[in-house]
Amino acid sequence: MHNPKTAQWQAMSRAHHLAPFSDYKQLAEKGPRIITEAKGVYLWDSEGHKILDGMAGLWCVAVGYGREELVEAAATQMRQLPFYNTFFQTAHPPVLELAQAIAELAPEGMNHVFFTGSGSEGNDTMLRLVRHYWACRGKPSKKVIIARENGYHGSTVAGASLGGMKG
Repeated sequence: MHNPKTAQWQAMSRAHHLAPFSDYKQLAEKGPRIITEAKGVYLWDSEGHKILDGMAGLWCVAVGYGREELVEAAATQMRQLPFYNTFFQTAHPPVLELAQAIAELAPEGMNHVFFTGSGSEGNDTMLRLVRHYWACRGKPSKKVIIARENGYHGSTVAGASLGGMKG
């Protein structure tokens, strides 16, 4: 290591951070790679290595990093309404405008959008919706979900269960 802060950050990781999908013994021995910068489709770690981000963050940065138009749009929205949920019969213009835009791009008949905070949460929601659908259709015992063995469907209990991955 050439950057003294790398070792400091790795020590902080060992002392305070629980990383998902990690072998903790191995992680404690070698320490995590510390990502410090991103631009376009590339990342840089604390040691200055340039890395192609083929996973797009974790499939959530498909448009790339450092896009000024997205930074400006986010800053404008953060100043006006940084967050509000859509529970309990509420909505707000950004969520309604995005839902309409997605519905216009979606195949005919797919006119409604349900937003979640992650793919894991999306898969959990899908599971609940499917069970609710069959209960409403008078078949509440219809609960078998077919999924690919070792397919990744998220890290929540329901999402992880869908892929049948071993611990």
